[in-house]
Amino acid sequence: MTTATAELLTVGEVMAQLKVGRTKVYDLIRTHRLVSIKVDGCRRIPADAVRDFILGRIEEAA
Repeated sequence: MTTATAELLTVGEVMAQLKVGRTKVYDLIRTHRLVSIKVDGCRRIPADAVRDFILGRIEEAA
């Protein structure tokens, strides 16, 4: 992941991609299963982190 060009998503956008609620997204962040950063107090999740999370879950299921 190249942090200089990484697309940052809002919690709402991640909720829509993963089809889960706000509490679940924050739980994934809290348990370090989903990487996030804060930008002036706003939580942002790199798009690569969401992709890596999804791929990891697929590998676990296989």
